[in-house]
Amino acid sequence: MSKPDGLRNQKKAETRQAISNVATRLFVERGFENVSVAEVAREAGVARKTVFNYFLRKEDLIFDREEEVRTLVRDAIVNRGSQSPVHAFQALMRTLAVTGHPIFHMSARPIQFWRTVVESPALTTYARELQVTLANDLGEMLADAVHRPHADPDARLAAAMLVSALVVAYGDALRAFREQQDPEAAFISVMERGFVGVNATVVGTPYA
Repeated sequence: MSKPDGLRNQKKAETRQAISNVATRLFVERGFENVSVAEVAREAGVARKTVFNYFLRKEDLIFDREEEVRTLVRDAIVNRGSQSPVHAFQALMRTLAVTGHPIFHMSARPIQFWRTVVESPALTTYARELQVTLANDLGEMLADAVHRPHADPDARLAAAMLVSALVVAYGDALRAFREQQDPEAAFISVMERGFVGVNATVVGTPYA
């Protein structure tokens, strides 16, 4: 990649993140349904069209790390070495958890974020759709890793269980934070128990 292209991509990433940050703040302060895309654009100092150049849907403004997560997972599975694809995924999630990656970081901000989601029918629906989409995508990545069809039930089952374990673990981490307990410990405890179940399920398959 040439230097100009690298700088251009960096500028695009910074603009995208700035728009998302403004949108999230406004949604948290006033509620998702009470803020228009035009208001987000005005507050971010960009044109309304520019917002849609970066985000296909209004909901994408607040769920802005979806593609980042996909890229991290895809790279971990492709570059897994001698690990199984399921263990490569699990290793990545452990690393993200212990290093405080933003997708798992516990603070007052995620509490406010999820309160905003729960209070919005549109965001609640989108969050559920996103969970299903991520599980489907993970299933396809697992299947690709061992040269099986995307409809392979072993891959789909493993992916659904992995994503569900993370969702439950994250919810318990939020609870621990609210109750002034250790959110990282709560997250890892539930996640690891979920991983034990996944590992038992994939025994005898190429995903083990």
